[in-house]
Amino acid sequence: MEKQKPVVPIVFSACLLAAAAHAQTAPAILTVHADQPVARVSPTLYGLMTEEINHSYEGGLYAEMVENNTFRADWSGFPGWYLVEDGQSQAKISLDSTTGPSRQFASSMRIDATSASASSPAGVLNTGYWGMALHPNTVYRGSFYAKDDSAAVGPVTVNLVANQSGKVLARAVVGDIGTEWGEHHFTLKTGAIETSAANHLVITVTHSGTMWLNLVTLFPPTYHNRPNGTRIDLMEKLAAMHPAFLRFPGGNYLEGDHIADWYDWKKTIGPLVTRPGHPSPWEYWSTDGFGLLEFLEWCEDLHMQPVLAVYAGYSLQHEHVNPGPDLEPYVQSALEEIEYATGSPETKWGTQRAADGHPQPFHITYVEIGNEDWFDKSGSYDARYAQFYKAIKAKYPDLQLIATAPVSGIRPDVLDEHYYLRASEFFNDATHYDKTDRNGPKIFVGEWATREGTPTPNFGAALGDAAWMTGLERNSDIVVMASYAPLLTNVNPGAMQWAPDLIGYDALRSYGSPSYYAQVMFASYLGDQRPAATIEGAGTRLFYSVTEDSVKKRLYIKLVNATSDPRKIDIKLIGGALEPEGRLVLLSAQDTQATNTIDRPVNIVPVEKALRVTEDTLHYDAPAYSIQVFDLKLR
Repeated sequence: MEKQKPVVPIVFSACLLAAAAHAQTAPAILTVHADQPVARVSPTLYGLMTEEINHSYEGGLYAEMVENNTFRADWSGFPGWYLVEDGQSQAKISLDSTTGPSRQFASSMRIDATSASASSPAGVLNTGYWGMALHPNTVYRGSFYAKDDSAAVGPVTVNLVANQSGKVLARAVVGDIGTEWGEHHFTLKTGAIETSAANHLVITVTHSGTMWLNLVTLFPPTYHNRPNGTRIDLMEKLAAMHPAFLRFPGGNYLEGDHIADWYDWKKTIGPLVTRPGHPSPWEYWSTDGFGLLEFLEWCEDLHMQPVLAVYAGYSLQHEHVNPGPDLEPYVQSALEEIEYATGSPETKWGTQRAADGHPQPFHITYVEIGNEDWFDKSGSYDARYAQFYKAIKAKYPDLQLIATAPVSGIRPDVLDEHYYLRASEFFNDATHYDKTDRNGPKIFVGEWATREGTPTPNFGAALGDAAWMTGLERNSDIVVMASYAPLLTNVNPGAMQWAPDLIGYDALRSYGSPSYYAQVMFASYLGDQRPAATIEGAGTRLFYSVTEDSVKKRLYIKLVNATSDPRKIDIKLIGGALEPEGRLVLLSAQDTQATNTIDRPVNIVPVEKALRVTEDTLHYDAPAYSIQVFDLKLR
């Protein structure tokens, strides 16, 4: 957790903040009519969109520390795994395709130790996802499936070892492996070690013989202590965004490159040893250790609504399933997936969810049918959407169904629109929804981002994002949900496929980008209604939004100055009065290229300042390149 900035009192009077020389002398005038609410603000406006990209789960949010834990092999051997021959030991490793711990894992790593002893152990090591983060006095829990060829192989030793010194930082011994496949658990506890990610896992035997190994897991403490859970630091950053929903399992990740690679949710539930995994469209393997139930529990942990996307018969390499009988198995799968999430324990799939450890049903309001189906040039989405719509509505009439492309046959409840633009384009398009037909479908801006900066957005991108969000807020009667994408990236070389991404991390650390802090600010100060407000003399690249919390009697005014000059702004309140105490939250930088990094994570963070309000017209100097939120109390 970063230390909070000191609270500095500021007095609003005839002039706030000594003004530097201004290119603009006449102030912009923002007039707010606090007694004239004109629209409701969607309570689900800000949320999260997620998918397996940039090692978002594998090596990211999913806290599993072992890379390639099911021993997938390629021409080089077992990626992430290496042979250990300490001292005078001799051993070899190979892929054995004849035996494994389950039908889904019918192969395994075979370790043949031809010479091993207590002083010269043999086995394998795993380097983790660009290292293994270890902290002092911390418990790590793991397991593996194994069998051996005889009792002579003896116990298995599991060590956590420092890369540079070779020092054993934690040790566990697992005995009685047996000649039949079985799962074996172990616990490793560190002592007064140095916090570092430069560590690896070692699994060895001290007697000659053969051992077969598969599905090795290792977890640090997880968020809410969930088994098979999530990284605490990343979940805390997400919680700070106050997300109202989670769109999952993702966009391209839902579709797969080919129809055979679609996100088949049934293969992602139940014990890990029954989850075969599948290829991600972003060129690495998804173990599906983080599966459908884990997505739903993520929603539960952060009090988010699930926005469940179901596969609708289109995959990325322009393959599609014809509507009609060919599509029907996928429609039935979607119905069963909804039942798994929402059904009582008396239903077939609700029973399965209960058996998987979660008897209580989840509540779902929105289901999205497909992803970016405007890329399907076959013209089949109209009929595919209609087939899903009719089947889902027949069984679940209260669900709100989201279309991912315009459709003509059936009017969708919500339409998903995506925008990836440069900052200047978002500045020019901040009024995009001002004139949207209020009689049309509601809008879900399911993916959007200002694409400037790498691996995470710079401050210029944050300005573009904030400008766009003022337009979303002003139109949140029609825009019911919006989610930045992509959400997460591992910043190690080779881990990222798309830039920029909101939150960056490595095995040990994580940080929020300037755009992340803009998201936190906008979601933290959002009312339930929009009062009438107008601005005059704004000129270029000055953006605003005003919302009001009718219960808390608070007024939230957001201003974005995306120019290199300070801007004078007069804020006039009509039809209400302000309490003397308020708060200003300011995010600013000296240049659009300024940013945060994994090594300098807090270059740009919000600064909170107490306000003393002495009159109902506020005179404010917005700094150059700045995003600010006024939190004011109405009398």
